[in-house]
Amino acid sequence: MSHFNTHAFETHAVHAGREDFIALGIHAPPIDLSTTYPVTDLDAGTASFDALVAGEGHAANSIYARLHNPTVARTEQALATLEGTEACVAFGSGMAALTAVVLAARVRGNHVLAVRPIYGTSDHLLDSGLLGMHTEFVQAEEIEQRRRADTALIVIETPANPTLDLVDIRAVVAAAGDVPVLVDSTFATPVLQNPATLGARYVLHSATKFLGGHGDVIAGVVCCADADAKMLRTVRAATGGLLHPLAAFLLHRGLPTLALRVERAQQNAMVIAERLAAHPAVACTHYPGLGTVRNAHLLGTQMRGPGTLISIDLRAGHDAASAVMRAVKLITPAVSLGSVDSLIQHPAGLTHRMLAPEAKQACGITPGLLRLSVGIEHVEDLWADIDQALKQGRAANITQAAA
Repeated sequence: MSHFNTHAFETHAVHAGREDFIALGIHAPPIDLSTTYPVTDLDAGTASFDALVAGEGHAANSIYARLHNPTVARTEQALATLEGTEACVAFGSGMAALTAVVLAARVRGNHVLAVRPIYGTSDHLLDSGLLGMHTEFVQAEEIEQRRRADTALIVIETPANPTLDLVDIRAVVAAAGDVPVLVDSTFATPVLQNPATLGARYVLHSATKFLGGHGDVIAGVVCCADADAKMLRTVRAATGGLLHPLAAFLLHRGLPTLALRVERAQQNAMVIAERLAAHPAVACTHYPGLGTVRNAHLLGTQMRGPGTLISIDLRAGHDAASAVMRAVKLITPAVSLGSVDSLIQHPAGLTHRMLAPEAKQACGITPGLLRLSVGIEHVEDLWADIDQALKQGRAANITQAAA
């Protein structure tokens, strides 16, 4: 059980998962790279095997790395503390984490309700039927009405990817009744939002993003109650969606600076969002701190800050967006987010390309939409790069129109 209220978040971020270091006589997390573990006592080994296959978080013997790894378990303990949940289960990617939750939910039924927009690949997975589930995409206000006896899971992402709309977690949980609610909280991080305290059953993070924070880890985590974690571990053991211990080590290493990184990047984003809102090349700036997203009133209650992601609709559409992607010099034109460096990408052409055109239109994913993940660089350097790129994009579009 997490001692979430014992210390401030920043203190937990530094010390969570490290509580036994002094007793062990170490100062840095150990990395256990073993794939298998010696079984000298067969009866004890069999008991450990049975416990781990049944989803227990620990056993006397780890048996095999697909069942349990001490380095991964340390990272899970730390993240459960930061989210204020009893447990956390780590996976090889955010999509592996989502897959495990959906598979675990099948014991309840084969119907899923999801609120768009969500991450494009999450949308594609849920919509494809690959996991034997039928997904119905609805508005948050329709959940209670569209809930069925076989509804097994409700999926939301807030802030939404890529429009940054906010979804009222408490309202969704109330409308869900006894149906579990999964909240993808990747954009918010536990620094700015804790969905479990608002009633969410599962809190999912693509840990590749802010939690790792340096663009060198692919990982996904689900924070939840012990009982739900047991089922997720069972799915992970059976499907092999494990997180590599070296990735777990890097993820754990990034946590002490999580609050500092998010706060600095958020400071930058607030300045940049205000300037983008006044820029002649930009038709609309989507940012919770500007009040330009759905349910912006949840800022300050559900969400403790506006975050570090900004989306902009360019007046000149796709061609201008393409020109901006070519023109940036300091900012990296690439998918992903939450790294110490700033990234910019085109949702309609990249992260959300697999959505049908009508779904993109309904979600507000326009041809001229760009998503900016603001990093921790100096804000004036970032603005200079954005401004010059927007000017080049505007000029290129004017030249093309004249031709």
